[in-house]
Amino acid sequence: MATITIAEYDEILEPVRNYIAGFNEHDVEKFKAAFHKDAWIFYIDDEGELHKGPLDEKVFQEWAQPHEAFRPVEMRVLSVIRMGDAANVAITCGEEWRDFHSLVRVNGTWRITNKTASHSSR
Repeated sequence: MATITIAEYDEILEPVRNYIAGFNEHDVEKFKAAFHKDAWIFYIDDEGELHKGPLDEKVFQEWAQPHEAFRPVEMRVLSVIRMGDAANVAITCGEEWRDFHSLVRVNGTWRITNKTASHSSR
């Protein structure tokens, strides 16, 4: 298996960076640039409850809303795995969330197709 180049690594991480920028800049368009139009989310909250659903305009609007206790989200990349036109990125989002982002490259552009996350308390 070949290693990925720095350019390929940056291309894969671009949508994930847009995802984080969407929160930090309160920008729905950043989320739209990050996710495929048919993307889904599955996550376990701090009480162990499973949530799932499509990632759409409604979700992006909610995520982009500034909150009183807003702190910029810091991302730490744990791993990037690429196999052809598919990739998986594992990240931490601040102190609260651990995410896996599955991506596909369509017509040369990487997009997140699925976000699977767990609250750090789990």
